[in-house]
Amino acid sequence: MTETGAMLVAVCCAIAGAASFGLAGVAQQRAAKEVRTGRTLHPGLLLRLVRKPMWLVGLVSLGVGFVSQAIALAFGPLALVQPLGVTSALFGAGFAAWMTRRRVDRTVALGAFACVGGLSVFLLVAQPSGQVTEFDVRDAAPLALVFGPVVVAAVLAATRFTGEVRALALALAAGVCYGVTAGLLKAVAVQIRFGGVGEPFQHWALLVACVTGPPGFLLSQNAFQQGRQVAVALAVITTVDPLVAVVVGVGWLGETVAATPAALIGEAFGAVAVVVGVAVLTRRGNVVTGGGRG
Repeated sequence: MTETGAMLVAVCCAIAGAASFGLAGVAQQRAAKEVRTGRTLHPGLLLRLVRKPMWLVGLVSLGVGFVSQAIALAFGPLALVQPLGVTSALFGAGFAAWMTRRRVDRTVALGAFACVGGLSVFLLVAQPSGQVTEFDVRDAAPLALVFGPVVVAAVLAATRFTGEVRALALALAAGVCYGVTAGLLKAVAVQIRFGGVGEPFQHWALLVACVTGPPGFLLSQNAFQQGRQVAVALAVITTVDPLVAVVVGVGWLGETVAATPAALIGEAFGAVAVVVGVAVLTRRGNVVTGGGRG
């Protein structure tokens, strides 16, 4: 396959994955609102959710999103796939408005655009590049030391606070888990593309991804249940996920990012836009997108 063909496959699959993730987030958040609130991170939440048809729709959509993302990562660099992936926030806002038969709140839309636009600028200016190297088992400990404390701190904060603060903390932890998983998925996807389906089973990246992925899923479901508007939790997850993935790519997979003065200014501008977007979405979190607690 030519380089142009590979990029076309990556773009199409990345956009399809973003749409699937957006639909999954909305469907699962709506279903989570319909079950009673229990203890934070209790696995029983999943047993209650599995009885909800809307949640199963979200689960299928999530699976389609992961497959699409894996294909995109196999054919395109993180610098291309991840910025396209953050458009799931826009798809999520659109699906939420469609399901509730409401127009998208203008302030929420502006916040989503600021969040997605800022992150896209940051990643496009940073331009992660470089050859993906093998993830060694010895890399697991440093990976856990860097991101583990962030997840633990966020979960502890979620147990101490309620409402939007709890939802944001859970979304932060979920975003970190998803970001680590996405970075590892890049290594797995490349292994499958060049070594066959059995190749990942001879390496550690797939195993570590199986450890980080399920907790992220449970955290995201709790974030959707606690938050009052899907855009808030979804924006945080969508923001943190690709940023963490790029860090994993640079720190563990041999990728590089631009560090010139001009690039740093552009990256800072994008980061500020992301923070503003998340802040706007948080302030508008009192608008319920649909579904009540049972």
